[in-house]
Amino acid sequence: FSPQNLDDDTVSGSNWITENNVQHSLSQTTKTARKPYCGYTQQALSKREQAEQESLLAAIEWPKPPDGKIAFAQSTDPTHSDFVIVKPSKFFKVGDQLEVLVRMKDFQGKPKQYGGDYLQARIHSPGLKAGAAGRIVDCQNGLYKVFFTLLWPGEVKVSVSLVHPSEAIQVLLRLREERPDRVYFKSSFKSGRYSETTECNVCLPGGLPVCNFTDLYTGEPWFCYKPRKLSCASRINHAKGGYLKGLLTQEESLFFQSDVNIKRPILSSGPDSVIVKPKAFTDSSSMDRAEDPTVSPSGYYYEDQWRSRTHWIHNFNKSDDITECLQGKVIHLFGDSTIRQWFEYLTAFVPGLVEFDLGSPKNVGPFMSVDLKHNILLKFRCHGPPIRFSTVFSSELRYIANELDSIVGGRNTVIAITIWSHFSTFPVEVYIRRLRNIRRAVLQLLDRSPKTAIVIRTANVQELGPEVSLFNSDWYSFQLDSVMRKMFSGVAVHFVDAWEMSVAHYLPHNLHPNEIIVKNQIDAFLSYVCPLQT
Repeated sequence: FSPQNLDDDTVSGSNWITENNVQHSLSQTTKTARKPYCGYTQQALSKREQAEQESLLAAIEWPKPPDGKIAFAQSTDPTHSDFVIVKPSKFFKVGDQLEVLVRMKDFQGKPKQYGGDYLQARIHSPGLKAGAAGRIVDCQNGLYKVFFTLLWPGEVKVSVSLVHPSEAIQVLLRLREERPDRVYFKSSFKSGRYSETTECNVCLPGGLPVCNFTDLYTGEPWFCYKPRKLSCASRINHAKGGYLKGLLTQEESLFFQSDVNIKRPILSSGPDSVIVKPKAFTDSSSMDRAEDPTVSPSGYYYEDQWRSRTHWIHNFNKSDDITECLQGKVIHLFGDSTIRQWFEYLTAFVPGLVEFDLGSPKNVGPFMSVDLKHNILLKFRCHGPPIRFSTVFSSELRYIANELDSIVGGRNTVIAITIWSHFSTFPVEVYIRRLRNIRRAVLQLLDRSPKTAIVIRTANVQELGPEVSLFNSDWYSFQLDSVMRKMFSGVAVHFVDAWEMSVAHYLPHNLHPNEIIVKNQIDAFLSYVCPLQT
């Protein structure tokens, strides 16, 4: 027996434990070099993988404020900051670009001289339930340009918000590198009536004996402290342990205040809307048919319906349309709770799809719904650790790459994947490795069964407060999402842009987007599975 296709970056796991003690010993003195994360740098990457990882890390590098501590009063204040529409009185028509200039100031009203703030921006027409995301360019001098493509006629309003000041991003960066243990996990071990629970993580500080649960096929690392009396083989489950408190200094916590500098609007110093005239003639070439995960914006809402700019979206408003589309198919949903929403939506909306009770824990899964008459099987399974779910049985703790390896595939197989939120507390290399494994499995599946439909659901934005920001900030999600799009560009998968669909919508941000947004995600998803025969 030999694990099939072990990549050349497999880690035996043994060299990890000796590396563990580096975790907290490196202080900020080594600012320039990235801190080796618990032997993470020990993974044996091929030259090609190394080059890709370096280019991915370079692509998401974030501008840094000048050296030295910055006092709160000198940090970015959204209230003092403003934006202006460049040439607001210009004659705009559908298809034109709109440019907005954002000018950052500190709490004393002084203009900022450096960049690195994290912004989100959208254009919208509330009466039309229309909206689209903007593309932000950091000029790195306190000014930001935001570019919008005007995609519908009427009065179009601009909204800009400061998600985090640059000073807060530096804190998030430090936490990501130095405190990957800020969310911790636990497992129970059981033999007969006796049980013990120990702490687990991608990597643990050294000094104590550990159980090495590194996956044999993917080389994905996972460790638990060894129970005192029980063997490692007696592990029965995995669960989230908790969130560390007291991560910030008094000073740093000032950069994370809900009503001050987390997701606060930046107002316009002049007009904040423009009038857009319709196109003179209908231009059919506006549909850029090639799917590019980096096209901006990838789509827009109009009358609360998402319209993609890269492919036609069919609205599945009747459950019969969904049944017809999925007839004879097996649909595998892999990932976190944001794709579990797809399982819940489809099961609730399609009367023929009946959930088969597998006896799984609520919200954890695995879950399965069946339509016997139309031969439809819908399945949901969560991704492997790290995952902050309450209690997943050991036997159900599986990696997406391994699951994909066990799927035959073909034109009646549909696969949708989302994996992002539970990786936000770890160095990006942890995420890159996971995607590398998934991508290899996807390419192999498409190689043996090219007609398999594979869809990736991107990350989405969420409601942020002082606590949530340290673990799940949109900035972390944005960084991971950028990596995912780059790693899967050029692979024959389709994207459901949940990111823009959550930024462009008028509803408040939510980790689990509202049902109308989920419906639009499902419409985009099913439009790939059952493209309109044009």
